[in-house]
Amino acid sequence: MKVKVFVERDKKNIEIELKDKSNIKELLNILKINPVTVITTKEDEVITEDYKLNDKDKIEIHSVVSGG
Repeated sequence: MKVKVFVERDKKNIEIELKDKSNIKELLNILKINPVTVITTKEDEVITEDYKLNDKDKIEIHSVVSGG
């Protein structure tokens, strides 16, 4: 299946080929992104690492910023 991904920190859109029934955790692993450093969304809704991806999903990966 193919998934479209927008990586906010790199400001780029990519299309990635994944195995059926892949989840967000697997996607982040392929992209070499530490899951604790990002929030993933689909259609402006936060989705968790165990969310099962579907063909043609459009996912956004946003960097978490903290300060003090």
